[in-house]
Amino acid sequence: MTGSEETLSFRLAYVPGVTPTKWVRIWNERLPGIPLELVATPATEAYDVLRDGGADAGFVRLPADRTFFSAIPLYTETTVVVVPKDHLFTAADEVSTEDLADEIVLHPQDDTLGWERPPGQPAFERPATTADAIELVAAGIGLLVVPQSLARLHHRKDLKYRTLTDAPQSQVALAWPEERTTDQVEDFIGIVRGRTVNSTRGRDRSPEQTETKDRAQGRPKSGNAGKAGARQKPTAGKPAGKGTRSPRSGSAAAKGARRGKPRRRS
Repeated sequence: MTGSEETLSFRLAYVPGVTPTKWVRIWNERLPGIPLELVATPATEAYDVLRDGGADAGFVRLPADRTFFSAIPLYTETTVVVVPKDHLFTAADEVSTEDLADEIVLHPQDDTLGWERPPGQPAFERPATTADAIELVAAGIGLLVVPQSLARLHHRKDLKYRTLTDAPQSQVALAWPEERTTDQVEDFIGIVRGRTVNSTRGRDRSPEQTETKDRAQGRPKSGNAGKAGARQKPTAGKPAGKGTRSPRSGSAAAKGARRGKPRRRS
């Protein structure tokens, strides 16, 4: 397959808890000729995947190494504590970190909140993953503090979660290697930022692409549109448009006014 025949594609990584469905749908509507490939990536490996070229861009959790990556913060997640469904905390809408003082709080190796030591009492060992920690909570061995999206991802009928106040929060962002800001990356940035298909920002479109899009939307060609919208100059010899006064006619009118007879004083 030659280079000219090679099919372009866009690879998008995403970490657990992030749902890229909305942005993928918009991409497929706007760029049907460029396949988008989703790359599910563990949170601890997301930046390595982007650095090594395994994906063009990705939904990750901050912080990012800004010396290598560009990142657009998108939203901040609510932090919750996951507990067995019959736990005392389920009687409240939210709990504080102080309420966890006497509880065993699990701290998985792939923790996304970035704290060195969670509140409460540490478990004997750190679970390898958040999924492993969820299993331990269900077994009654401890509690788990995670972003709300991960609590939903690992939902079980025998577990509940409640908002945890005064705790670190996870921030989700779109990130990509700054030196590899391709046309496809620019297109996806525009989608994430909410730009319309006719936005002038992002990569430029050729005249052929512009004309094709305008024709599909029932718009006149850009060249004719400019002429139609231009103000027409009055034809030589014809009077100016309404509301326009010729300098000569105005001068003559002024002279005619001066030639009239003066009124008599009463």
